[in-house]
Amino acid sequence: MFSRFLARLACAALLVTPAFVGAEEVNLWPFQVRRDDPAAGTTSVEALGPLIFARSGPETDQKGVRPLYLATQADGVRTGSFLYPFFTWRRESDYRTFSFFQLVNFRDSDPATGPFDKHFDVWPFYFSRTTPDPEENYRALFPIAGTLKNRFGKDQIKFALFPLYAEVQKNEGRTTHAPWPFLRFINGEGYHGFEFWPLFGRNIHDGDYDRQFWIWPLGYRSVTHLSEPEPDVALGILPFYSRDTGPGYVRENYVWPFFGYTHRTAPHRYDEQRYFWPFLVQGRGDDRFTNRWAPVYTHSVIKGYDKTWVLWPLYRHARWDADGVAQQKDTVLFFLWWSLQQRSLANPEAAPAHKVHLWPLFSSWDNGAGRRQFQALSPFEVFFPQNDTIRQLWSPLFALYRYEGNGDTERRALLWNAVTWRRDPESREFHFGPLLGVRTDASGRRVAFGHGLFGWRHAAGDRPRFFLFDFHPPAAMKASQASSP
Repeated sequence: MFSRFLARLACAALLVTPAFVGAEEVNLWPFQVRRDDPAAGTTSVEALGPLIFARSGPETDQKGVRPLYLATQADGVRTGSFLYPFFTWRRESDYRTFSFFQLVNFRDSDPATGPFDKHFDVWPFYFSRTTPDPEENYRALFPIAGTLKNRFGKDQIKFALFPLYAEVQKNEGRTTHAPWPFLRFINGEGYHGFEFWPLFGRNIHDGDYDRQFWIWPLGYRSVTHLSEPEPDVALGILPFYSRDTGPGYVRENYVWPFFGYTHRTAPHRYDEQRYFWPFLVQGRGDDRFTNRWAPVYTHSVIKGYDKTWVLWPLYRHARWDADGVAQQKDTVLFFLWWSLQQRSLANPEAAPAHKVHLWPLFSSWDNGAGRRQFQALSPFEVFFPQNDTIRQLWSPLFALYRYEGNGDTERRALLWNAVTWRRDPESREFHFGPLLGVRTDASGRRVAFGHGLFGWRHAAGDRPRFFLFDFHPPAAMKASQASSP
């Protein structure tokens, strides 16, 4: 299998580089660049530029071949992808899943940890489930015939030669389509109705709702919450008039949807006027405010979410509080410029966190506690901010320049680690691939050409000492100096 070959290729990236204890970077670009962090217990390797990578640490192991293959193991969970988003899989202690572009989906439980439960779907043609309980099992071959249970928000769906016949059941109500969508027969305990779509129809659930339509969607009347003293009523003769009423509110539209108003007294007071909706809207209330003169200017405050548009979609500004954090977001043309700032409400004097994208030129991130990142180019981050697979497989391919900082430690990389320089309070390090490596720390300086073919060491207070064929890593410099003549 090709994905197994890629997995072995990624594992080889870790094996063929000598594991120098205490080394911080071994740069053999473009073949391999290896970084070890003994304090964190992590190892990172990239080979053939950014194409092959592997990372190992106390909690997470990851390997991949960009942009084709990614495998991750963390907390006993193994996930992977091939040609993402086409092939994805996941394996935990009690089940495993596989998906092809969310069209072919497989899920299988482990009988050793619980009851056998197997799902297999080929959208939109085949659906199945197999369990020890015959009442939970189903098969469906669309549009020929079949049954589905507890899918698509319904208790059961049956069909045969769809659209000639289909039966949908939810709770005690049953709707029979023969054929769909024109004839509907509704029955069940407390349910009854008939619809000849799109000419007319009526659907009733005793004590709950009574819905009617005529020449759908032009005429309708819907009454819900029938058991309440004042039910909700929606009436429409479109496009001329529509009216919605209920406990504490009324909403009317004339020449729907362009002109209308809303008057609400409960649970919160709110009044709104609409002229040529959605362009001109004026609303005032206890928990919301709307002042819309689209597309020139819009300002709204809804339940604490403060949003402003100027020359939509040119500029957008939003402010809100969530989970103890004050957040402020600004965008230009949705994603061309994207900025998010977060500040602690409990500690307003603390440095804010922020993330900035100038698409596709760069992305910048600062968590406010000393950790900082910057990357140029960055065409994907603004579109997939929560997608770690995209971040691992695609973003590094465009990292012409990358900066990482954590407190007093900084590292910069140019052209996929071809040129790197790093500094912390104890040392400084520079690499131009395998051609030139320079490290300076309290013990002195080591300059190596050809990854140690020749160079010199310069200990503090001592004269430079030249060497040949010394492939010791920088961290071994002090021990090498102590044993040299």
